[in-house]
Parts: sequence; structure tokens; C-alpha cells
Amino acid sequence: MSFKFKLATLAPVAISMTAYMPLSYAQQSSDSDVPNSGTYVGIGVGTNSTQFNGQTLSGTGLTTDTVAGRSASGIGSGETGVVFGPTKSISPSVQIGYFKKFEDSNYLWGTKLSYSYIGGSPATTYNVQLPQYGTFPNGKPLTGGNAVTSSYQKSITNQISFIPYFGKALEKGMIYFGVGPTYSQVRSTTNGLVGYAQIDGRTVDVSGAPQSFISSQWVYGGAAMIGGSYFIDKNWFLDLNYTYAMTQNKTSNRVSPFSNPPTTGFLIGSSTGTAMVQTIGLTLNKLF
Repeated sequence: MSFKFKLATLAPVAISMTAYMPLSYAQQSSDSDVPNSGTYVGIGVGTNSTQFNGQTLSGTGLTTDTVAGRSASGIGSGETGVVFGPTKSISPSVQIGYFKKFEDSNYLWGTKLSYSYIGGSPATTYNVQLPQYGTFPNGKPLTGGNAVTSSYQKSITNQISFIPYFGKALEKGMIYFGVGPTYSQVRSTTNGLVGYAQIDGRTVDVSGAPQSFISSQWVYGGAAMIGGSYFIDKNWFLDLNYTYAMTQNKTSNRVSPFSNPPTTGFLIGSSTGTAMVQTIGLTLNKLF
């Protein structure tokens, strides 16, 4: 009789201990297989859609015309907007990151540094015409002509992003959202540029043979990312994310001399605009 009484009195104690067990212990032991923290590296692939917006292309010709021992200098310049369609590409990518759960919680924070070679075919537009207006010092007009390019191209080759993020650990993985800076290599190509001018009612090829220009520069930008991870086991997980990134608007300049006797001078060009890249990426990651 005494033995049964002791069991009965101990049972509420056991129930009470379970009821007052810290919630964080129950979550970490049964609710989620995601570790409390970890450093990881991953490799994968992404599909990209790139759109170049607000693009302008300008051209200036500094010209010296020598006839019968006399010379006159002039300047012509103009600017035009350029419209590109979206381009698609498949890119390899690598990333390194770290995450850590907040104390007594399944919520977490982390950071990831990612690199992608976006590459792919450049956005291209054909037969761009830059109206040229100007004068010689003696007041003789240099108007009505165009600087004409056979094609103008823009592309993003390399992109680096650093994304701090916040998320929540689930039973077999996590979901997260983050924003951070990007650093992208933008390439501009002007093909077959020829400068024409209207002089004395005639259309004159001022610059001679067609010229091509290539400009490459690194620009800053920003990105927003949303994603989710699935843990295959304690050491490996898959990471699927969507990223929306945009570069800053930065001017690219180029200068080239020309000689087309009796005319000599310089072709000066510049381009501006932003680039928007949307990426869906998948990586396989090793946790350390």
C-alpha cells in the first residue's frame, strides 16, 4: 500500500518537470534538425534575367580641317537614349556563409558572400545615331550630321554580393530574407563608329574608317534576397534563393584619335545607365 502511494505522489512531480521544461530545449532537440550555428561553403548554378535601364550614349568629335595650308578646328556633339531588351544567361556561382540561432530561439541571423559569373550574350541594339551639332571658330556651322554606330552592346560579366540575412529554422531547414551591397563588372562596347557632318551642304565622313570601343568598369549596387535551405543531413544542405540586384548609374568614358586627311581629331564617347539582374540560384553546401 505504501509502495503504490509513493508512485502516485511522484507522478505529478514528473509531469510538473515536463511542463516547466524550457521551451528552447524542446525546440532544439525535436522541432528542428538545423544546428545552432555553422560556417558553410557552396557551389551551384543560377538562371539570370538582365535588363539595362536609363541608357544614354553620347559622342563628341574634336576636328581640325586643313586645306591649302590653312586649318580650322571645330567641335560637334550629341546624345541619344538607347533601349535594350532583357537578356538571359546561366551562371556558375560559389558562396561562403555563416549562420547562428538567437539564444533560446529558432530564429537566426547570418551572412553570405557570393560570386557569380553572369556572362551570356550581351544586350545589343543596332544602327544607333548620335546627332552632331557644333561650329568652327570662324562661325562656320558644323550641323546636320550624325555619329553612327553599327551596334552598341552592354553586359554584366562578374557580380559579387554580400548579404546579411535573418531567418527561422524549421524542422528540416530554414527560410530567410536579406539585403546587402553588390559589386558588378559592367562592359560597354561600341562597334563601327563613324562621325559624319554637314559642311557646305555636303554630308562628309569626318572621322574616316569605322572605330570600335570597349569599356569595362566595376560599379557598386544593392540586392535583396529571399531563400530557403533544406538539410539533407547534419553536414550537407541545399540552398534555393531569388535575388533582385541593381547597379548604380555610373558614366563610362572613352577617347580615340582619328586621321582622315585633310581632317584629324578625336572621337570622344560616354555612356550611362543602370543594370537590373534577377537571379534564381541553387547551391549545394557543406557545413563545418
